[in-house]
Formats: sequence, C-alpha cells, structure tokens
Amino acid sequence: MRTSSGLVRGLGLAALLVLAACGGGPRAAQMEQSSSAASVIGPRFGAPQLPRFGDAHPVEWKGLSPMFHPVHGIDVSRYQTAIDWPMARANGVSFAFIKATEGGDRVDPAFAAHWRAAGEAGVARGAYHFHYWCGPASTQAAWFIANVPKERGAMPPVLDLEWNTASPTCATYRPAPEVVRTEVQTWLNTVGRHFDQTPIIYTTPDFWERNELWKLQGAEMWLRAVTRHPSEAYPDEDWTFWQYSGTGLVPGVQGPVDVNAFAGSEASWARWLGARAL
Repeated sequence: MRTSSGLVRGLGLAALLVLAACGGGPRAAQMEQSSSAASVIGPRFGAPQLPRFGDAHPVEWKGLSPMFHPVHGIDVSRYQTAIDWPMARANGVSFAFIKATEGGDRVDPAFAAHWRAAGEAGVARGAYHFHYWCGPASTQAAWFIANVPKERGAMPPVLDLEWNTASPTCATYRPAPEVVRTEVQTWLNTVGRHFDQTPIIYTTPDFWERNELWKLQGAEMWLRAVTRHPSEAYPDEDWTFWQYSGTGLVPGVQGPVDVNAFAGSEASWARWLGARAL
C-alpha cells in the first residue's frame, strides 16, 4: 500500500517477538556483525555500540522498545550548544543528523561547528533542512545546496516536514496535501540530483497522515513516534530511522537531545551506510 523506499515495514512484529523469545534483542543483534560489515564501516566510523542514554521524561514502552534496535544516534541544532563528540560516540552515538538550513535564507548558526566536530570524532553525519511552506521548494533546495558541503562519507540529505508553528509568516499556512507533495517532490528531486543521494524525509504522525506522504516517490523515512513504535504510529509505512524521544540524556551532550534508532541490525547499518555515504 505504501510506496516509501524505507528499510523495513515496521521491522516486523513477529520477527522481533521471535528474537526476544530466543533471548535476542540488541545484544543478539550485535553478534550478527560480519567481517564484511566491519570492513564497510571501517576505522573511521568504528563499530556501533549499544547506547548508554538516559531520558528526562522516560516512556514505559507497552509495545516494541527502541532498545530492540542496536544502532542509535542523535539530531542536533543550535540548541545543543556544547557537545563532546568523542564522548557521545563512546556512549553509543553512531550517527547524527545536523540542522543546516531553514526556508530560503536561514542557516543554523551551529551547523558548521557541529558538522566539523562530528566528522572529526568519526560520527556518521547528515544535514537536514527545515521546510517553510510560504516559500517555493526550488528556492529552498538551492539554499540547502549552497550551504551544505558535498563531502565523501556524508549520509543522505534530510527534509524536515512539519508545520511552521513558530514562524511569524508561515504559522497558519496549510497548503493542500497535493500541493505539499508537489513541493516536497521538487526539493527531493533537486537536492537528490546534486548530492547523488536518495534523500530522507523526517515527519510527524499528524503531518504524515494529513498529507498522505506515503504517496511520495524517491525518499526514505525518518519517523517521529515518542510513545509508540512506528509500526503503530504509521501503519504499513516503511522506515529507516525512528525518533523515539525528544528528551534524551546522552553523555557528552549538554541538556536534553532528540534520540533516534536505525531500523536494522549492526550489519545492516554497515551495509546501509556503505551504500549511501558519498
């Protein structure tokens, strides 16, 4: 039914339950890593580690816990003013999505510093753009391209799709779903061509449902679901990344931070990263 090109269809409830029944879970997934997977990650990124994260507002997961997934990361912006990237990596941060741009004329003031420091620490990183609905996608795509380096090893670019509730000009503007999808497709096509990457879409349950984002072509999904597994919050949707908390506590990061899980095992993370990194 859904046409997204994400990694898994909710990772498969039955498969995870079998894994748990066999004494599996994250530590069992660690054992899956093969020598070929390790060679794909290589010395720059190192092997993923199970996260040693806390949470300022922990959730009692009634369904599938984020800890079923062994590969975790963070997403950051100017609000994370101080990050010890080597410490964060040592405590389970395998990847980071870093805010780069907003609309057609704003650059996150911390982007350059976060981008450089994460790379130096060997954390796989990708840049994201926060979309404004009162400006054309073509302009925003050009702005992102102008401000984000095309670097070897970078993860795919990300388009953050939410309503602009804090914007003085865009806060109440809600284009029709077909207009939203047309604008999104323009950004995906333009940015994807430039970076030679299939972009990733980040979104929330209400935005995804209202705008029927499953109809889009040519993107992987990064889904926010802070009280439920994505298989519950986004029925039948394929996904690659799951943002499971906005109040994570990560050693090396000052204050709460968004935390995320990759859909697959350590071995599949190595394959995914090797196939998509520039």
